[in-house]
Amino acid sequence: MDLPHALAERPSAEDDAAIERFLDRLWLERGLSANTQASYRSDLRLFARWLRVRGTALTTAGEVEIKAYLAARVLAPRSQARLLSALRQFYRHLHADQQRQDDPTARLDSPRLGLRLPKHLSEEEVERLLAAPDATTDLGLRDRAMLELMYASGLRVSELVGLKAASVDLRAGVVQVVGKGGKERLVPIGEIALDWLRRYVQRARPALADGRSVDALFLTARGQAMTRHNFWHLIKRYAAAAGIRTPLSPHTLRHAFATHLLDHGADLRVLQSLLGHADLSTTQIYTHVARARLREIHARHHPRA
Repeated sequence: MDLPHALAERPSAEDDAAIERFLDRLWLERGLSANTQASYRSDLRLFARWLRVRGTALTTAGEVEIKAYLAARVLAPRSQARLLSALRQFYRHLHADQQRQDDPTARLDSPRLGLRLPKHLSEEEVERLLAAPDATTDLGLRDRAMLELMYASGLRVSELVGLKAASVDLRAGVVQVVGKGGKERLVPIGEIALDWLRRYVQRARPALADGRSVDALFLTARGQAMTRHNFWHLIKRYAAAAGIRTPLSPHTLRHAFATHLLDHGADLRVLQSLLGHADLSTTQIYTHVARARLREIHARHHPRA
């Protein structure tokens, strides 16, 4: 695909307007996250540029143009699937809105995706990670409280760093979380995490705030709200200090929370509620993790494995 040539063009004003109307509708109907909106906008605008070089508008492109574009893009299967999802939803929107008589993506097949199991830590590795911060310092106490809370509640990183001081009820032992699409849920904290959080709120947070009025629960050394980027670097640093070699992601402790709950007999519906998943099928990925763990234990310990 001649992408440099395509990038020299800009989508027409009509195509840009159609993309924004589509994204507005998705946001209203499904509470689409800002990241997903940005991804869909980027995919659709790039396709519109490519089409404009060839004298075609995004709103009138047919199956032939879409197939040619998909064939020309050299993408990993998951990126290809995301692109096709954006195109499908866009043209279904046009069809449902009677702006088109057909859906040019109706006969397109999605790429086959292998099951991607989330990376998780063993319970022993989690204990080492949680113990890595020096809790005698204000920053170390903050980090220990963040790690304990994430593991105890299964929060997403964005949910963790986005917590307000008023979101936590230390007496009831729950935290009010604003998840994807602005959906709120109450999540229990657990006694150990609650104890560390109480210590942080009573001792370290006032020192970090240094008299400033800040809404955020977790603060940096400058008294500002913690960011995803900062927390990700903290996890990597503490994992290295704890001697953990398992590949990590920003959601490592969230995945460990889910896997360990299932290992100890938690119900899948309860886990769905705790994680804030809109669809049970999203939660079911963790059943595969638990089964893989059972097979590993069986292979290691059964005399006829």
